[in-house]
Amino acid sequence: MIRAIALPVTFLASAMIALAGDQPSNSDEPGEFDIEPPILKQNLSDELAEAGTPEGEVARCEKKLERAKRNAAGAERLWKIGVLAKVEVEQRALKAIKCEAELASARVAQTKGTVAEQESRVASGESTKQELEVTKTALAQLIEAEQQALAKRESAELEFAEANLRRQQRLLKLGSAHKSDVTNAEEKLAELKAPKN
Repeated sequence: MIRAIALPVTFLASAMIALAGDQPSNSDEPGEFDIEPPILKQNLSDELAEAGTPEGEVARCEKKLERAKRNAAGAERLWKIGVLAKVEVEQRALKAIKCEAELASARVAQTKGTVAEQESRVASGESTKQELEVTKTALAQLIEAEQQALAKRESAELEFAEANLRRQQRLLKLGSAHKSDVTNAEEKLAELKAPKN
C-alpha cells in the first residue's frame, strides 16, 4: 500500500521540481540561451557587401545568376520524378533568364561609369583617346548584349504567361481552379503583350 502511494508522490514531486527548473529567472545575468550566436560572414546579405558600387552590383548579380542556374539545372529531373510541379520548373528557368538580364544591365552600368571616368582622365590628360575608344567599343557590345538579354527575358515571360493561361483554363475545365485565376492569367498576358513606351 505504501509503495502504491509512494510512487505517484515521487513522480509528482519530480514533475514539480522539473517545472520549477523550467521557470525563467528574473535576474539580469544572461541565461544559457540568452546570448545570440555571432553573425557569420557567409550569412551576411549580398546587398550589404559593396552596396552601391557598380562592381558590387555586378558581383551580386553574378552570384544571383549562379544560384538561379543551379536551381534550374536539376528542376527538370525533379519534375520527371514527381518532386516538383511543371510550373515550378518553368519559374526557375524564368528566374535564371531574369538574372541574366539583370547582370547584363549591371555590366552596362559599370562600363558607363568607367567611360565617364576615362572621359575625365582624357580631359585632364591622364589617359589617351585610344583607351577611351576601346572602352566605348566594349560599352557598345555590352549594350547590344543587354538588349538581347532583355528581349530574351520578355520572350520568356510571354511564353510563361501563355503557358500559365492554358494551365489555368484546363484547371477551370476540371473544376480545380476559379474563374478569377483565369482572369488574372489573362490580365498578366495582356499586360505583357501591351506595347511598352
